[in-house]
Amino acid sequence: MPTDVHQHIWPPGFLALLRSRTAPPRLDGWTLHLPGEPPYAVDPADHDIAARARLARADGLDLALVSLSSPLGIEYLPPAEATPLLAAFHDGALDLPAPFGVWASACLSGPEPDPEALRRELARGCVGLQLPATALLDAAGWARCAPLLEVATEQDKPLFIHPGAAPAAEPTAGAEPTAPAWWPALVPYVHQLHTSWFAFRAFGRPRHPELRVCFAALAGLAPLHGERLVARGGGRDRGRVDCRAFYETSSYGTRAVDALVRAVGIDVVVSGSDRPYAAPVIPDLGADAAVHALRHTNPARLLGPTKGARP
Repeated sequence: MPTDVHQHIWPPGFLALLRSRTAPPRLDGWTLHLPGEPPYAVDPADHDIAARARLARADGLDLALVSLSSPLGIEYLPPAEATPLLAAFHDGALDLPAPFGVWASACLSGPEPDPEALRRELARGCVGLQLPATALLDAAGWARCAPLLEVATEQDKPLFIHPGAAPAAEPTAGAEPTAPAWWPALVPYVHQLHTSWFAFRAFGRPRHPELRVCFAALAGLAPLHGERLVARGGGRDRGRVDCRAFYETSSYGTRAVDALVRAVGIDVVVSGSDRPYAAPVIPDLGADAAVHALRHTNPARLLGPTKGARP
């Protein structure tokens, strides 16, 4: 089943709620306003459900997994604001036609996460849990999210770690913006993934030994630092592959994917595009079997026995 594990679509009800907001994250028509990022002109075609379904079929996909855009910061809004947005996303995304499947999201701003809410979304057909990398940067983050991760483990569902919101820039009176539009995607997002990968090794995996985890965007290439990790006393297991830790390929091409395969092996790399923010790339790894592994075999292992099918 050719699979893309990382796409985004905003269903109509979710769009309507974003437009009703007066503070970020909000939509003004089709202009997205977020703290820490310049206004972004959203292309309406990116969220045209029929058009996106045709595009997924043209890409040869049998399954395209959509998720909440964690850089919106919805998971960290006050519960009274986050809950209706999460409900609108889940309701609309679960109603998408084939070939789409859905990652569940969770409110992280209350006294503690709600594992029962996650159970309900998994029971409705979500393939697993997505969390922002910003929730998993240290031991405290992994401990706080543990009730959600225990549900995912009990349900034999994976965790998808996606970049979270970029930090809001401190305003400077009279100063011109200095960061280009691509800065959040290349600096804060990559740094978050990089940090969450090391936190996973140090705190997440010992606490959740059976949990299947997938890092967006090759975990910010953190696994390439294995030699430095060993040199600085971070363990002697650099040659051992964690067969339950996966890496999706969005925004990277042949050179980066090939380097990561050399570090962690081919069996834990899965195909993801981050559509509509990037086009899918099929890396040239020198063998059809390698591409088959990225698009077919490995996503099936990540998702488990149901392979993303809804009940």
